[in-house]
Amino acid sequence: MFKVPWSDYTDALLQGLLRTVEYAALGFAGAVVLGLLLALMRLSRSRLVRLPASIYTEVFKNIPLLAIIFVTYFGLTSIGVRLGAIEAGALSLVVFYAAYLSEIFRSALAGVDGGQRESAQALGMSPLGTFTHVIFPQALRLALPGTNTMLVDLLKSTSLLVTISAAELMTQAQLITSDTFRALEVYLVIAAIYFALCYPLSQALLWLERRVRAGSPLLMGRRRRLRKARALLGEAS
Repeated sequence: MFKVPWSDYTDALLQGLLRTVEYAALGFAGAVVLGLLLALMRLSRSRLVRLPASIYTEVFKNIPLLAIIFVTYFGLTSIGVRLGAIEAGALSLVVFYAAYLSEIFRSALAGVDGGQRESAQALGMSPLGTFTHVIFPQALRLALPGTNTMLVDLLKSTSLLVTISAAELMTQAQLITSDTFRALEVYLVIAAIYFALCYPLSQALLWLERRVRAGSPLLMGRRRRLRKARALLGEAS
């Protein structure tokens, strides 16, 4: 039987839940943008462009997220840069997960058949049009499984922000525990909340992955246009 008066902590838990989702959304959005940029840099023909992206990826893949959080929140103050918990937490998630997403995106982009690009170029499509309408939709299908896994992992990793008192769920759990001295009950409830967040999300992402693999209307339309283009090229030859 619960002995913690949970009705007294409803607002705190709701605030922690919203803050957790906020960190996850900011961190994932930033990591996707930075990860895609790094992936494109790593696929560049110029070594001067590839090298910084490769160094970034290898460095942040091999540093614990907790160390990055400490450097961002505590370490930067020594050089006069003071970030709040929200900024430091979101930035830490971005720089850490961008390294992993860059690997996923790079592999997906490299996995698209080179003949697709050649066909688009033969039709007079611009490099941007080729990437947007031909390469990216196919790479998206390849990148979805790994990207979905990273999103769920990122959501769970927001719990590490408790170390900087970021007001997310785990921080609220500590505060409730200090008030009630019911650590087992509190952390079991918090674990159940994380499960209630992550499991439906993982299932929804799995459903999305299956739909995209089967072919969404948008991707199917683009594939039809690409098949027509190949047929025209075949007739011209």
